[in-house]
Amino acid sequence: MIDKSFVGRTLDPLTVDVEKGQLRFFAKATGQSDPVYLDEDAARAAGYPSLPAPPTFLFSLDLSQPDPFRLYDEMGVDLNRILHGEQKFRYATPICAGDAITLNTRIADIYDKKGGAMEFIVLETDATNQRGEDVGGMTRVIVVRNGS
Repeated sequence: MIDKSFVGRTLDPLTVDVEKGQLRFFAKATGQSDPVYLDEDAARAAGYPSLPAPPTFLFSLDLSQPDPFRLYDEMGVDLNRILHGEQKFRYATPICAGDAITLNTRIADIYDKKGGAMEFIVLETDATNQRGEDVGGMTRVIVVRNGS
């Protein structure tokens, strides 16, 4: 069983610079057809200072962690037994190219079901830009399979 004392723990903040090429790549990979995500002139005409981030982009910023699996190692969780269970996003001020986004993540909950056969790790992340503005957040649920 995962030690419940991890609940409330905060991870080190992560600041990531958002680049135009990174946004275009993500927009293409997620099938965005709106020109504001690919063409800077279209983005400015729509009122953005530069290319905006497509929906769910925040998750890809989180993958910029130097060691994204360190937390699971510290918790004694076998990476071969985890599944991505659920993800929710919250949107606020748009993220745009040129922003420096700081992610603050905490372990919000750890619980189990089916007599411990499945454990759940709930991670909540809040994100701000270089001006300290809330740009949104996400909640992720990681499932750990303990059965055979």
